[in-house]
Parts: sequence; structure tokens; C-alpha cells
Amino acid sequence: MGQVGEKLVRDRIPEIIRGSGRVPDVRTASVDEYAALLRAKLREEVDEYLADGDPAELADVLEVLHALAGWHGMSPDELEDARAAKASERGGFGGRVVLRG
Repeated sequence: MGQVGEKLVRDRIPEIIRGSGRVPDVRTASVDEYAALLRAKLREEVDEYLADGDPAELADVLEVLHALAGWHGMSPDELEDARAAKASERGGFGGRVVLRG
């Protein structure tokens, strides 16, 4: 998967870089490497949230989750339906329940 220093970025990042007067060095990921790049991006975004606790980072995590769901053939609505079904069956995390032992 890719070379050292490569990472998956949002689609408009090259355009934004060009707008700042620089020339981005980009390529399109192959179909075969895309899932691995998305997983690495998920880890990166989660790590950023864990490092500083900034809730704005959760938008980046969600964007990667939507892309991963799409890779698996799920729309954002289908992902939300799956989440809601699990919440209905098992509950969410709002109750702050901690299992001991």
C-alpha cells in the first residue's frame, strides 16, 4: 500500500492546496488498496480525537465511517439503520453502564 509519507485525504484537498499556490503530489488509490487506506485513515482520525478530545474531530471519524460503509456497499442511511437496530436491541452508551469483573 503506497509509499512512505502517503495518506488518504479528502477529495477537495488537492484543490485547496492548488488554491494556496502550491502544487499537490497526488495519485488515485487502486481499488485493492482503498480499504486498507480507509482503515488507516480511521485509525488516524480516531487517534487525533483521542489525543485532544476535540469533538470537531468526530466529524472526520464519521466521514471515514461513511466511506468505509460505502466500500462495503452501505449507504449512510443503511449504516444509521444498522446502528439504530443495534441500539434498539442492546442499547446505546448514554447510560454510562460499566460492566465489572
